[in-house]
Order: sequence, then C-alpha cells, then structure tokens
Amino acid sequence: MDQPSGRSFMQVLCEKYSPENFPYRRGPGMGVHVPATPQGSPMKDRLNLPSVLVLNSCGITCAGDENEIAAFCAHVSELDLSDNKLEDWHEVSKIVSNVPHLEFLNLSSNPLNLSVLERTCAGSFSGVRKLVLNNSKASWETVHMLLQELPELEELFLCLNDYETVSCSSICCQSLKLLHITDNNLQNWTEIRKLGVMFPSLDTLILANNHLNAIEEPDDSLARLFPNLRSISLHKSGLHSWEDIDKLNSFPKLEEVRLLGIPLLQPYTTEERRKLVIARLPSVSKLNGSVVTDGEREDSERFFIRYYVDVPQEEVPCRYHELITKYGKLEPLAEVDLRPQSSARVEVHFKDQVEEMSIRLDQTVAELKKQLKTLVQLPTSNMLLYHFDHEAPFGPEEMKYSSRALHSFGIRDGDKIYVESKTK
Repeated sequence: MDQPSGRSFMQVLCEKYSPENFPYRRGPGMGVHVPATPQGSPMKDRLNLPSVLVLNSCGITCAGDENEIAAFCAHVSELDLSDNKLEDWHEVSKIVSNVPHLEFLNLSSNPLNLSVLERTCAGSFSGVRKLVLNNSKASWETVHMLLQELPELEELFLCLNDYETVSCSSICCQSLKLLHITDNNLQNWTEIRKLGVMFPSLDTLILANNHLNAIEEPDDSLARLFPNLRSISLHKSGLHSWEDIDKLNSFPKLEEVRLLGIPLLQPYTTEERRKLVIARLPSVSKLNGSVVTDGEREDSERFFIRYYVDVPQEEVPCRYHELITKYGKLEPLAEVDLRPQSSARVEVHFKDQVEEMSIRLDQTVAELKKQLKTLVQLPTSNMLLYHFDHEAPFGPEEMKYSSRALHSFGIRDGDKIYVESKTK
C-alpha cells in the first residue's frame, strides 16, 4: 500500500531524537536500543526517547513503518502531535495502536474533520486517559465514537471546535472527570445540560468564552444533572442576572467558581464584585483562583448586608434575609477620612510672645524655621524648635532634623511650637 505523501511520524521521530539532536540521558526509559534493520533503515542504532514525546508542528501527515513505531515507542506514555497535518484517522490509529502504554494524546489543530473515524480505528485509543482535540473541528459523531471505545477516559479537551450545539450520546461516559470545552459558541443552557447527561461523574467543567446567556434549570434538576461537579469556569460567559449566580448553589458539591468578565459584574467595583459573589455562594471555597478564607467570607457577608440595607424590601435578595438571621441587622460603617492632615493651627511661643498661626504639615523643619524667622527675629541657624502635644506624656519633643517633615511629628490643631535661641 502506498504511503500518503508528506513527512511520517517515524521520520520526524528519528530526526528529532537522534543522538546528534537529543543527547543520550541515563535513567529508566530514557534511552531505547533497537538493532539496525537488515534493509538498511535510516534510523540510528540508538535513539534517546523519553516517555513523553513532543512532535508538534512537524508537518506529520502519516504514521510510517508500524513495526518501527512498536519497537521504539513501547514505553511512551504521552504523545503530543498537535499542529501537524494529520487528516486521516487511519494514520493516527496506526501510530496509537503501536504505543501500548499511551495515556495522554494531543491531536489539536490537525484537520481530522476531513475523514471519518471508523469503529475499528477508534478501538486503538482504548487505553488513553487524557485526549486533546482542540481546534480539530471533530464532529460530535467522532467524539461519541471515541467515548464508546475509551473506557478509562478521564480528561477531554474540545476547545475551539465551533460547536453551537451539543449532540447527546445514548451512552453515558462514567469515567470522565474533566471537560474543557472553551471558546465555542454554546450560548443556550439547553445545550450545556446535555453535558451533564453524558458525563454524570464530571468533577470539573470549563465553559469559558462560550457566551452562555443564562442557567435555565430548576434547582432540583441541576443537582441531578451535575451531582459530582466540584469546579466550574464561566469566565467571559454572557450571564447577566444574579439569579444565575444563585443557581450555582444547586450544585451539591461545588467548591470552585470562575466568573471573571461577565456582563452582570461590569457595573460593580472590584471589591463589590468579589464580596457580593462570595456572600451569595456560601459553599464556594475558591473564587477566580483565590482561596476564600473564613475571615474574607465573614467580611463579605457583612458587606452584603450593608450593601442591601437601604434597598426596598421587594428588591432584596433571599440571601440577605439568611445573613440577617446569622449576623443581625448591621448599621452602615462610619466613613472615616484616613488621609493625612495637610495643615494645622498651632500656637507659636517665643519668650513672652504667643502667636496663633496655620502651618503646612508637608513642609520640613527647615522650611518652618524660615516661616518663623520674621516672627521671632532669629536666624534659622540659631533657632531651636520644640513640639508640644498636650496629650503626650513626656513633654515637648525637640524638632532636631532639618529635613524631617512636620506631619511625622503628629502635629494637630491646638498643639504648641516653642521657639528658643541657641545662645541664651
């Protein structure tokens, strides 16, 4: 049978992992020795193959000699074939069927939508636990075929495949724990719920960049659809209602949520976004990648009560009444201006003179001396200054350092500045 035109898997493998390009490294599974074939194979006597093979963007179109693949790849567990030119599932099957310990396979950005996956080929993938089909435009029929033949599949990546709908399989995939299906166009919840039907053991669901517009499902039905869901990403979805956020409480095991970039939260400040979401999701322990501590939860829930305290009763969310039961009705926080005081009115004492004046606190001791020069008729070099705070227990403090700013002395309205001459 004629081989398809283009570079073969074995050709690229020999080039990349030859001793000249990939120096031999000692250790279990790091080097594999294969005797030279009688036919004068172009392969070297030794290729230094790790258990993880990365052959992305190499222009691969076909498998090559299957016997050689079997000889060299018996120990390989991970294989990255992304961004090649594989368009025939039969060629992919030739590769995979000769890698008996393969658990991770990345076929992203190969034009595999140009061929039909037959069941005999799909059976070659049976040992794979993690499968990446991003930007492969794999049809749902192809996905279903693979799911039926991969009994141990745990992680599936279907991003960038232009899906607008989900085709539901008649057979559930009980083994799948993680599904990445970002950057498609799954806008309607009627499509997302099919994922719960197909993958009842799902632990992590990554739906980012799908523009999902609402979670339209009764609470009890959500719990049945995703009974094991622990983490969900709705980053850059189209959610625009707080009711959609409240729906997340219906997932009985949900602990982690990502909600950045959704229309609902755009009008709020960064602080409001995080605190209002935390307060509405009492079981979530990680939000947008950051752990929610017990202290942050309490602060958020108290913030939530105060945020809605003046809202008309008919507009107050149910969570408000739950938190009132927990904390009671809280008074608004007092507004405290923590900005440093910029000036102070003080009494300046020199001999028998007492003059009340306003001084800028951002100036230095040297600049204050210049300001007082006319008042006390002393050169600045002959001037000693003391600050007296009537509440301080140790008496006046000498203002020694010329470059020290006045605000660092804690000067306030009503304090006194004593001026003395260095020469008595």
